[in-house]
Formats: sequence, structure tokens, C-alpha cells
Amino acid sequence: MSVGKVLIVGGGFTGLTAAIALAKKGIVSTLIERAPAWARVGHGLTIQGNALRVFRELGVVDEVLAKGFPEERGVTLVFADGRVMTHLDTPRTGGPDLPPTIGALRPDIHEILLRRAESLGVEIRLGTQLDSFENHDGFATATLSDGTTESWDLIIVAEGIKSQTRPKLGITEDRAPSGLGIWRAVTERRPDMLGAIAFPDGTGGPGGAFKVGYTPVSDTQCYVFVLCDPVRPANGLSDWQEVRRLMADFHGEFDFLRETIDESTFLNFQEIEWIFVEGPWHTGRVLALGEAVHAVPPLIAQGAAQCVEDSLLLAEYLTAEGELEEQLTAFHARRVPRVKGVVDASLQLAHWEQHPGSPDADPGRVMAEALVALVPEP
Repeated sequence: MSVGKVLIVGGGFTGLTAAIALAKKGIVSTLIERAPAWARVGHGLTIQGNALRVFRELGVVDEVLAKGFPEERGVTLVFADGRVMTHLDTPRTGGPDLPPTIGALRPDIHEILLRRAESLGVEIRLGTQLDSFENHDGFATATLSDGTTESWDLIIVAEGIKSQTRPKLGITEDRAPSGLGIWRAVTERRPDMLGAIAFPDGTGGPGGAFKVGYTPVSDTQCYVFVLCDPVRPANGLSDWQEVRRLMADFHGEFDFLRETIDESTFLNFQEIEWIFVEGPWHTGRVLALGEAVHAVPPLIAQGAAQCVEDSLLLAEYLTAEGELEEQLTAFHARRVPRVKGVVDASLQLAHWEQHPGSPDADPGRVMAEALVALVPEP
């Protein structure tokens, strides 16, 4: 074992799953999170089978499945008027004994991971961030925002796409615009509504949504997303009115969903950015992980899955024979091709979203091929 004491920077899915995976291998870690307290905020998400496979290895899959809504029937793609375009059977990327996907609430999954990390003895320090680091022969030091400086065998930077530490590792890539923005909401659904993605037919007015979709997250609720321009227009509309405007040309089940969105609905809007670092993710004993080095438009629901795969596989490499430099280099070489497949597919889909009617557009094929490629274990 090349490390025994690890600092993890960031308390999202990547940081927590890394802490859990390391603890299960007998590696002590301390996790720091800049937020002063955990807040139950966030939206719904689709969790693919390969993420469920990781959760099983971490000992939390039963809790995750209990909180989520299983999607056994695949996904239906529809035209804006509600007519069915095609139906895609979702590959079982986690193996035959796990659902292809589930819908869940992000804060529910975060709370499950947090409880698991705490139960394994992970030390968590809130209101703390990494100010600087320095590599030495056989260890690295971290100076934290509370003024303390400590020594670590490895520092894992899991700060997400907006990481301030990433450039300090010599990584020159930075986050870039995808050309898309996204509205997210959790709202009510009818029992017969089991999920769909709708594409515009080109007859609507300018400034509408590029695509809308929903995923059930419980027996009565669903997560709704609306892909649109990356800049929120200054049109005088409140958030819920703006989402209704964007959805105005989408019908069928989306008529019902649109009417459930009102002034009481919690809505989140953000520009979708992406990053992919193909070169080394580490310098010395400091490693960037998860969305700090790969974040993609959420078009095949693989963002979180690729992050938790990082965590599980990293723990395997760190507890194998060999020196740390060799382990981190081998880990990177194994992860990059798999992550790149997700990045390439997601960016291709993002391009087609913004250019409807492209003669080569075939989103169903690209989605299916990208997911099939993830069936083998990472």
C-alpha cells in the first residue's frame, strides 16, 4: 500500500465516494468541504447501472435503490406534439442484476453517502478549503483556510468543474461553454407517466427549448429538465413563467408537466460547461479527480457515474503493489479512454441539440452506443 493518510478536498459525490472506497481498503482519510454546513439542496438525477455497480461495492446500493425509482423499460423519445419517435432499451451498464437506471433526488443520494463515510470513520471538516499545497520527497503538505499546515501521503482534489486548485497542478485545460443552458425542477407526475425525452419539430417560435424530458424519482414525483440557450433572457418573466414559455411547444405528457410548474416550484438554471483533461491528472502527490478533470453536458446521464467510477478504481490502484507515481499513472491511463467516450458522445449530442435538422443527426444511435461501451467494468 503506497498511502496511509489521505486528504480529500470536496464533499460532493466524488469526494465522498473516494473517502468510502479508501476506508473500505483500510486507508485513513480526512475530507474537507468549503460549505459551513450541509444543505439539502439540489435536483433530481438519473443514475445509470454502472454507478449502481459502484454503490454496491461501497455498501450503499440497497439504500440508494430504496430512495430511487427504477427504470426497467428504457426511455421513449417523442416529437414535440407527443408522437412517439422511438423507444430505446437502456443497456444494463451495471450488470444483469441491477436496474438499467433509476431516478432519484440528488440530496437523498448525498445523505446516504455522507452517512456511510461517517460510519467508516472518515473525518469531515466543514467550512474548510485548500489554500495551497507543496510536494516533498515522500509526502505533500497542505495549507488549509483555517491556517493549519499538515502532511499527507496523497491529496485528492475533488472540487468539481470550477476547481481553483486544478491550474496549480499544471493542468492548462479549463472549463468551456457547451452552448446549452438547463432548467431543472422536481414536480408531480401521473402514475402512468414513466419518463420521456421530447425533441422540437421546428414549428415553434424562436427561443424555445432545444429539448425537454422527465424522469420519475418516486411514485408521485419526477425530475424535469429543459435544455435551452445558455443565457437567461431578460424578458420580465419570473422563473416559473420562463420555464412554461420554453415548454410551450411541447405537448402530450408535457402539457401536464408544464401546468404543474408554478410559483411554488423550486427551479434551478445554469449554463452547461464542460472540461476534459486528457493529460496527467496529478503532479507529485496531488491528484485531481472527478469533475475537476472531466465534466460533460448531462445528455447520457454519465457525469456522476464517471466520477464514482474514478473513486472506486483509484482505491484499487492505491492498494495494489507498486510506487505511488506508477499507480497514479496507470490509473490515469485506464480511465482516460472510457471517460473520453462519454465526453465525445455528450459533445456530439450537444452539437445536434443546437443544430436541429443536421443531416447526420442520430442521437438515439449515439446514446445507445455510448452506453453499450460502458457495460464492461471500468
